[in-house]
Amino acid sequence: MLAVYASDPARTRGRRHPETAAPTRTEYQRDRDRIVHSTAFRRLVYKTQVFLNHEGDLFRTRLTHSLEVAQLGRSIARSLGLNEDLVEAIALAHDLGHTPFGHVGQDALNECMAAYGGFEHNLQSLRVVDQLEERYPGFDGLNLTFETREGILKHCSRSNAEQIEAQEPGGVGRRFLDRTQPSLEAQLCNLADEIAYNAHDIDDGVRSGLITLEQLASVPLFETYRQEALQEHPMLADAQAGRRLLYEGIRRMLSAQVYDVIAATQVRLHDSRPANADAARLLPPQLAFSAEMREQSVVLKKFLFQNLYRHPQVMLTMGLARQVIQELFVCYREAPQEMQAGHAARAQAALRRPDAESAIARVVADYIAGMTDRYASREHTRLTGRSLWT
Repeated sequence: MLAVYASDPARTRGRRHPETAAPTRTEYQRDRDRIVHSTAFRRLVYKTQVFLNHEGDLFRTRLTHSLEVAQLGRSIARSLGLNEDLVEAIALAHDLGHTPFGHVGQDALNECMAAYGGFEHNLQSLRVVDQLEERYPGFDGLNLTFETREGILKHCSRSNAEQIEAQEPGGVGRRFLDRTQPSLEAQLCNLADEIAYNAHDIDDGVRSGLITLEQLASVPLFETYRQEALQEHPMLADAQAGRRLLYEGIRRMLSAQVYDVIAATQVRLHDSRPANADAARLLPPQLAFSAEMREQSVVLKKFLFQNLYRHPQVMLTMGLARQVIQELFVCYREAPQEMQAGHAARAQAALRRPDAESAIARVVADYIAGMTDRYASREHTRLTGRSLWT
């Protein structure tokens, strides 16, 4: 049963290219299925976040992260009466535009594209589902519904929003100009993304040996639940049970954040009483942590930034990854024919445009952004004759 403020697939604002409805699936279920079968989604299995693909088989990838966000999102949506299928579709697609090598890959590509409009992974995710996927004879992209596309575009600068609005009046860029909110389901995915990050970066950080349980004692959001686990299961104090203690602390922390979001959001929705999904867009953000949980989440983020994301070993690896992206960009700009045939053909066609230099740079950025960690590394070695990782 959907709440009155949930996104109803029967009332979707539709697709950019009209299609006949599916006989057995709602519009949001159809979006989810298209995303799962896309090439960009499959590539996420070899795109990593903090730890790169060659550093271990058990660290999170963009694919496992997306699945975790979808699971958390669906659990919260079910309790709030929101549309689980839409939440799942947004969650599974939200990282499709991410570059290889995590956030440093995005930063490096943004620097390379500074003179050509920059690079931002949320906008790139929208490009993937709107233009870059080539699966259907009648249109480019996946032709997803407005609501799924709206949720994918989590952030957008005003200049980019104005460009989107010019191409698609009243479309997914409009809310960044009007300063309204996306659907409640999209708001939920943003929080689920944050919750998942907090949990799996602790897990991967401890697994890697770069942070320890002793260090995490200074983080109330984790330490509270670690102590709870020890009180209920004293045997976890044994050094041999360290992995179980870590998992149990994370599990309890995840649950606490989920329950906090549900309770805090229920209060907001009770007070604001949006009459429908569109009315909810005109309100301040409704999906949120309580003030106490938000404060604890900020403390955890600061800890991870200082002790994991800025760890010397991570910084060294990220520096090499940045070099790979920058040198790939230069190589392909100078020799577009070195790209795979489809992208090389796009670059050749761009030569005939009045903004040829910018258009070719965008083709190169699309190509690099679509790479997995290991493919980018292989291409870098092929084009430069050097392997930075050795």
